[in-house]
Amino acid sequence: MKRKGFLATLVLLCIVALSACRSNTEKSAEVSATDDSSQFVTLTDAVPDAILEIRYYGTYNFVGARIDGYLEPTALLTRVAADSLRAVSDDVISQGYRLKIYDAYRPQKGVDHFVRWAENVSDTLMKTYFYPDLDKSVLFEQEYIYEKSGHTRGSTVDLTLFDMQTEKELDMGGTFDWFGPESHPDFCGNPETGEYTGDNTKSPAGRSITPEQFRHRMILREAMLRHGFKPLDSEWWHFTLANEPFPDTYFTFPVKQLK
Repeated sequence: MKRKGFLATLVLLCIVALSACRSNTEKSAEVSATDDSSQFVTLTDAVPDAILEIRYYGTYNFVGARIDGYLEPTALLTRVAADSLRAVSDDVISQGYRLKIYDAYRPQKGVDHFVRWAENVSDTLMKTYFYPDLDKSVLFEQEYIYEKSGHTRGSTVDLTLFDMQTEKELDMGGTFDWFGPESHPDFCGNPETGEYTGDNTKSPAGRSITPEQFRHRMILREAMLRHGFKPLDSEWWHFTLANEPFPDTYFTFPVKQLK
């Protein structure tokens, strides 16, 4: 009887253990890697001096509507990217500026919204403000809209500088999210040397930027590069952490304050 009782107890323990394992497995399956925000922080917790103007939470953006997945006007980044951005913030503050953030982590749902908008070529509500020189049908072809974005990996940020003396954004000679060569870091100058050339031949409408506006772009660029970020050759405001922790992961959780 004792042996039978021992065996029954052993079987019961095995059943309990298997149930616990299955429960843990099911719980893990509920949260995929792309939904896991545990390695992210609210940007202003890490960089308290940053100013936020989250364009995709509002309507002043190239779509003209709040973008899917932006539930609150906040910014998120991976912890390591946020730590590096704090170093950038300290750097530019010593020069009399603050960072102003337009966008950081972007959920895949937001990227999908961009794609749907671009496919609807009749929706040109914001053309005057962001792409007056382009026919909307070329946005995919000219790589202004992608089905995947570095922002969705969590270590990319769109930003500018705020001048603490004038209490205004630093004049960069062009708006955030302008679709055109005027947004390229090498427009009217050489970003590798910081030399202003005035070469505006790539502008379809003959637009230009001044030496001062080019220098302002370089202040931002050089500070970002000093602290581990790499630039994009088509947008002066866009930077990605060179050693980003999730180079192959595209996250899906929404933009809202992290608890």
